[in-house]
Amino acid sequence: MASKNKRLLWLQSGGCGGCTLSLLNAESPSLFTTLEDIGIELIWHPSFAEQSLDEAMHLLQALADGRAPLDMLCLEGSVMTGAAGRFHLLPDGQPMSRLIEQLARRARHVIAVGTCAAYGGISAAGDNLTGATGLNHSGNHPGGLLGGDFHAAGGLPVVNISGCPTHPGWVLETLALLASDSLKASDLDPLGRPRFYADKLVHHGCDKNEFYEFKASATAPGQMGCLMEHVGCKGTQAHADCNSRGWNGEGSCLTGGYPCINCTAPDFADPGHGFFSTPQVAGFPVGLPTDMPKAWFVALATLSKSATPARVRQNATLDRMTVPPSLPKKNKA
Repeated sequence: MASKNKRLLWLQSGGCGGCTLSLLNAESPSLFTTLEDIGIELIWHPSFAEQSLDEAMHLLQALADGRAPLDMLCLEGSVMTGAAGRFHLLPDGQPMSRLIEQLARRARHVIAVGTCAAYGGISAAGDNLTGATGLNHSGNHPGGLLGGDFHAAGGLPVVNISGCPTHPGWVLETLALLASDSLKASDLDPLGRPRFYADKLVHHGCDKNEFYEFKASATAPGQMGCLMEHVGCKGTQAHADCNSRGWNGEGSCLTGGYPCINCTAPDFADPGHGFFSTPQVAGFPVGLPTDMPKAWFVALATLSKSATPARVRQNATLDRMTVPPSLPKKNKA
């Protein structure tokens, strides 16, 4: 009897492979157990494959020609289009970008894994001499390799699981939804990201929220205070559930004292300032919460700072809690 599992091909292009490394941290259950449980057959992945080079090229060509079925195409890393694609060539001399396009037009679903594959990401930062781009976005703008109007054979546009790297849960939950035909176009936000994680903010669940509320700010990475005012944190603007969905069983960038750099956003790699700095105007951060009026923020920040408990103010610039919360005072009889 033929297998009913959905066939998944994973390719890597212009990137560091970090999304695959993150994916290998999937636990309870593990990556390969999860794929089996949700009915997905991983037919080839450059980091996991046992096939020889000739066997792999034969498989890829059969998929591109339509001689073998392809349910899901995952691309990790940006597409290198510069110099007619000659920055990234296959062993037979053809540009990788050409093969990616052929496969994308055959696959039932096309998934960009990571911000590089989705929007260009780090690979497209700066002068972008290699012509790095996403599958159907170039930064914030629709386009990329496949064009902004692209829809895969299953009817969905490219599903952009952005992040640098992606959380293994984002990838595996998306694949499970696609495998069960449960993901609809309305489940994607305007940038093509799955809403189950992109409709949340990194700010939600941040363990620095008490410091944020009182505007008790850290002045350097690694300190306990809020990292928004001075250290470049964009958690109030970043669309992801990083602080309510632990990484590697616990924690997040912010838990480790590192500012959120909004790595799920198309333009995060070119912020116009250092990742550890916060541009300010008249002493107030430029990057305010996306849906909060500036005047309200200024008024609330001023009031909050005037009411900051000494404990919170002292702990903010330390790397660990030194002044603990006091015990409730007993009422006198």
